[in-house]
Amino acid sequence: MKCPGQDTRYWKPGDIFDVDCPHCGSKVEFFKDEATRRCRACRKTVVNPRMNFGCAAYCQHAADCLGDVGPELAAQRVDLLKDRVALEVKRLLGSDFHRIAHGLKVASHAEEILREEAAEGALVLCAAHLHLLLESPEEEGSRKALDILERLGAGPELSRKVLDVIEDFQAGVTDSVEARVLLDAHRLALVGQTEEEFVDAGKKCLTAAGAKLASRLGHAEGKALTGPPSREPYEFESPVGEEKTSRT
Repeated sequence: MKCPGQDTRYWKPGDIFDVDCPHCGSKVEFFKDEATRRCRACRKTVVNPRMNFGCAAYCQHAADCLGDVGPELAAQRVDLLKDRVALEVKRLLGSDFHRIAHGLKVASHAEEILREEAAEGALVLCAAHLHLLLESPEEEGSRKALDILERLGAGPELSRKVLDVIEDFQAGVTDSVEARVLLDAHRLALVGQTEEEFVDAGKKCLTAAGAKLASRLGHAEGKALTGPPSREPYEFESPVGEEKTSRT
């Protein structure tokens, strides 16, 4: 059985189109399901700007369907899976906007840290949102998290790894870079708006990128952030400050 999205019998006008090469300006023809093409004029690789992963954003069989999509589109797959997880968590939390905002803040800081840390982004970013569910009784929270990942087609291996990151985060276990990134992102999400708080948080960060982010947040182009926080900080029994180097 062929995926309808890949079967040209179901295609519509506009599914074959030209784009301008970002390198030389020449026209490059794309079929809608092509991730990249090589420009005939300058011979450089051009990414399909209209590529929509659809189900491939979260399907564990996407590699069999599309093959190697390259680093640019692989990054898009991580983003789409993270966004779908965030939407599911938001739906479950309903009107608890405080917790939703906290999860978004943790994810935002984690994305910044991931720019410089060699960690699996999908694990960290999914965990950044799903850790909110595990604040409820452990068994119930884990079940909800696994249900979300299963419905999004994340696969058992990825799902287990995401839960492992959350469990390490909650226990303060720091032997994986993913847990360290999440711990740093969470620590910074709890900080208020004074330079002193960010300086203190930066000293406790477990990653170099986390410490650098704390410095940037605290100085904001060389000027300390001032003024009281717009609302009370999110109250969460944070594991940071009691990190462990391995599971016990």
